[in-house]
Amino acid sequence: MTNTILIIGGTGNIGFPLVKLLAQDDDVHLVAGAHNLKKDQAQYGDLPVDVRRFDFLDASTFDQALAGVDRVFFVRPPQLAKPKEDMLPFLNQVKAHGVKQTVFVSMIGVEKNPVTPHHKIEKMIVSLGLPHTFIRPSFFMQNLSTTHREDICQRNDLFIPAGNAKTSFIDTADIAAVAAKVLTTPI
Repeated sequence: MTNTILIIGGTGNIGFPLVKLLAQDDDVHLVAGAHNLKKDQAQYGDLPVDVRRFDFLDASTFDQALAGVDRVFFVRPPQLAKPKEDMLPFLNQVKAHGVKQTVFVSMIGVEKNPVTPHHKIEKMIVSLGLPHTFIRPSFFMQNLSTTHREDICQRNDLFIPAGNAKTSFIDTADIAAVAAKVLTTPI
């Protein structure tokens, strides 16, 4: 039985490795939501991806993106910080379309941090009664060579929001592997 899976954020740090993994599965019809169709199609190249227009801030894109979809994977775009305005309209459509599983990449410790948008999004998903899986990774290892590179190279320091606590780093490809397993496991 073929699963139709919508990936939102399919060109990102987690999304692109996830797309590559799911594209190898003959039982998956892979759909990618794209803000910029041409750019995203170019990145996917020859991968078997059905690229559809999608924008969290444009409700007119939701129905086409969700058409025939069984499962949804998404991350919160960092520039969207008002979940009630930015995410809730989409989540309402996920429910209306009868999606069988929603996989949301949240963040470590979010259950104790109600200020974060991730916490609010998780609460909305639960309150809507959406079948869901929350993936709560720690800090991305890739950020050591991008976001934190200057601090490490120039100041021999690393500033992360962990206080005095010890923390860990995870490769985004490992997060993608977990998401792929979750998305392809029978419900």
